[in-house]
Amino acid sequence: MYILFTLLASVAILPLLLWSCFPYFVQDVLYIVKCIGCGIRIRRYAKKKPCYLTLEKFLEVVQKQPNKPLIVFENKTYSYLDADKQSNKFARALQKHAGLKEGDTVALFLGNEPAFIWTWLGLAKLGCAAALLNYNIRSKSLLHCFSCCGARVLIAAPELKGAVEDVLPSLQEEKVSVFILSEESTTPGIESLNDKIHQASDQPLPVSLRSNVTMKSIAVYIYTSGTTGLPKAAVVTQERLWAGASFLRMNDVLSQDVVYVNLPLYHSAGFMIGFMGSIDLGTTIVLRRKFSASQFWDDCRKHNVTVIQYIGEVLRYLCNVPKQDGDRDHKVRIAIGNGVRVEVWKEFLNRFGNIQICEFYASTEGNIGFLNYIGKIGAVGHVNYFHKKLFPFALIQYDTEKEEPVRDSRGLCVPTSKGETGLLVSKITKIAPFVGYARNQQQTDKKKLRDVFKKGDLYFNSGDLLMLDQDNFLYFQDRIGDTFRWKGENVATTEVADVLNLMDCIEEASVYGVKVPDHEGRIGMAAVKLEEAKQLECDKIYSHVVSYLPSYARPRFLRIQNSLEVTGTFKQMKVKLAEEGFNPAVVWDPLYFLDENEKTYVPMTQEMYSSIISKHIKL
Repeated sequence: MYILFTLLASVAILPLLLWSCFPYFVQDVLYIVKCIGCGIRIRRYAKKKPCYLTLEKFLEVVQKQPNKPLIVFENKTYSYLDADKQSNKFARALQKHAGLKEGDTVALFLGNEPAFIWTWLGLAKLGCAAALLNYNIRSKSLLHCFSCCGARVLIAAPELKGAVEDVLPSLQEEKVSVFILSEESTTPGIESLNDKIHQASDQPLPVSLRSNVTMKSIAVYIYTSGTTGLPKAAVVTQERLWAGASFLRMNDVLSQDVVYVNLPLYHSAGFMIGFMGSIDLGTTIVLRRKFSASQFWDDCRKHNVTVIQYIGEVLRYLCNVPKQDGDRDHKVRIAIGNGVRVEVWKEFLNRFGNIQICEFYASTEGNIGFLNYIGKIGAVGHVNYFHKKLFPFALIQYDTEKEEPVRDSRGLCVPTSKGETGLLVSKITKIAPFVGYARNQQQTDKKKLRDVFKKGDLYFNSGDLLMLDQDNFLYFQDRIGDTFRWKGENVATTEVADVLNLMDCIEEASVYGVKVPDHEGRIGMAAVKLEEAKQLECDKIYSHVVSYLPSYARPRFLRIQNSLEVTGTFKQMKVKLAEEGFNPAVVWDPLYFLDENEKTYVPMTQEMYSSIISKHIKL
């Protein structure tokens, strides 16, 4: 009897002991079960004949719920059946007039609109890959992005016609077919597409058109900025597209949910998570051209939105809108995204109610991701034994001055301790591959780190600094290299410097990001050395950067220096410059501020600095 009593007592206190030693054990197990479940599902789809693609899931949903709304856009609603028929027409028009066939690549230069969805679905039905161009890029960057994906067709929105015309001679030299989504075109070399779509049949296309597409086939190219100074085309396979599409499912989004997509569809968050994730679950998407803080909650209330996406700036913008009595009058239950600061996170929940914030860490081309499934404020994920076994990773010591990992006497990397910031690296394996960038082997190899913990091993270099605390929660700290993030966009400093160096008055420019209190990311700043006997031409520089760079990439501050400091290997030294920032009380060099009202760069004063810090001047 005593033994029985002891056994029962042990069983009774076992959960308490387990909880005290492993307080997140249940959540960890549930998360890894979801991960394994998604992996098994994708592997099962890969074995089907023909391969079960995300497109097949869309067509299945069309059969099951043809009249359910897929897209709600500017007071118009399009059902799953509407999307199917429209994409059939797009596919047939492009097949006939562009001569598209399985394996071809088409570049999409479009904003957030239903035509983006119809075009991609149509291309998928033809077995074609799509390159999703950022509609902010122009000139040299536009040509680079187009050429590096190997596309032979460009489809553009009418409002982007001017940007296309700027590069049209180069496209014509390469015999590229250019179409614009309009009824007619008066520009030689640019064909209208809408008129051809109207004439096309909406009948289904044969599966044989994409019979050779597998999980390893390229689905889309999504562009990411890097240290090259020009965007890189990250290769997204059909398998990876399925992984991205599974993310809403991983966050407990249901088929009856309504997903609000206001992030750009050319981004992996908007396209893979928002759009493809909704296709996977058969949900409804409320699509908006651009984010609007003032109309955000009105949209959510009007359309009964239950799931929203964000980047850190989005939640901050929402918190900055004047408070209203109806701030909690909505049906949003889940917010999925990354980059939100602790104070914004707390303020958002306090103001807008008990919304489940699903903060995550991932990159378009990376082979590792983390999800904060526990809800710890500020964290991007929780490290557990099972996840680390499936996807081996580490945080290693990184020398920010030398811009390389710290290595020991054996030439191997040195892991960080808990509470110490380190560079995230993830082992490249069969279940965690790194495909790389299109037509850019040099940059692909640059992201591979060898001899990390033993000679011959191979890891993906994330380029991000993270920190693991004592409770195994991961926190994003910063980015390394020549890229910083502002307004939710990656800014390549080399590209911005190249633009500044085109000015006659500038001999050399060093571009970097500087922190602004209560703002996410870093804003652009440039230290420039002027040509001998030349003056800073403020008006011309303003016009120049506005013409060549999107708003988020334009340097808001200029610092005039007699010489730019470099390392022994002639790398520009930016760490100290970034730390000094744009405070005239700290920086003794002449400073200038990009004044959008005056349309020029104006001398920076202490009064202006105070106004920026107090938010009277908005950045």
